[in-house]
Amino acid sequence: MRLWCASSNPGKLAEFRLALDTFGHGRYPVEPLPGINLLAPPEETGSTFEENAAAKALYYGGHGSGLLFADDSGLEVDALGGAPGVHSARFAGPGATDADNNRLLLERLRGVGCRAARFVCVVALVEDGRLLGTFRGSVEGRILEAPRGSNGFGYDPLFFYPPFGCTLAEASREQKLQVSHRGNALAAMIRHLATIRPGGRE
Repeated sequence: MRLWCASSNPGKLAEFRLALDTFGHGRYPVEPLPGINLLAPPEETGSTFEENAAAKALYYGGHGSGLLFADDSGLEVDALGGAPGVHSARFAGPGATDADNNRLLLERLRGVGCRAARFVCVVALVEDGRLLGTFRGSVEGRILEAPRGSNGFGYDPLFFYPPFGCTLAEASREQKLQVSHRGNALAAMIRHLATIRPGGRE
């Protein structure tokens, strides 16, 4: 059962494919929606990850047929009142790079003792213009004072996961998958798919 993905981000695509292959036992091959790079991205005006994920899935689902999923992911930092939250990708402004966002996060947390944080991912699944469900995953950790590791992307180099004793950018992709917000959300989506399409049948 092929799944279309509403993302061309290489880091996300690698994690999506690994998660779907691992948790779906190879039954759910995933590819970017054909021509997605030619489409103007929708405005992300929602105040929650669920709202943004659903809006993106419905928008991109209107440009293809079959099953498609989109995600909205971000970092919530307790000391910042849950920020950057839904604004994580553009925390440092439109066109911000990962390094820009990480730099601003460290500036905002300078001198702050409580650095508890979580990654959140919500995946929305649609089929032919109909929302089938949203699926949430999260992982708890804390923000370091300097980046460590080069395996991840986004805020991974600053996100320390205590059970591993390292940042998510220092963990292997396979390690990260077992606990990550994105892996948890996709696993929930796969469990739902298994109930509505047993055996991965069309």
